[in-house]
Amino acid sequence: MGGSPGYVIMCNTRELSVSDAAQRGVAGLVADAEGGTDLFVTRHHRPVSAVVGMDRFAELDRAESDLRDLALVLARAATDNGNRTSLDDELRASAS
Repeated sequence: MGGSPGYVIMCNTRELSVSDAAQRGVAGLVADAEGGTDLFVTRHHRPVSAVVGMDRFAELDRAESDLRDLALVLARAATDNGNRTSLDDELRASAS
C-alpha cells in the first residue's frame, strides 16, 4: 500500500427521483454511471438507491476493505498489552 489512495467520497453526483429515473430508463442511468456520474435515486427527497459505474464500485470496495483493515489495526493497537508468547510455548500449553 504505497502512499495515499486518494479516496473521494462524493464526486460528480446527480440526484433524481424514482419517477425521473423510471423515465430516464435503465440504459440512460447506466450510460450516466459509465460516464462517471454517481446517481442517487430518491423517494420523497430521501436517497433510496445509487447507480455507480464499475470503476467507482471497485474504488468503494477497495475503500471498504482498507477501512476494515484500519479498524483491525486500531483495535489491535488499543488492546495490545505488550506481552508476547512464542509459538512453541502456545503449542506446549495446548498439548497439556
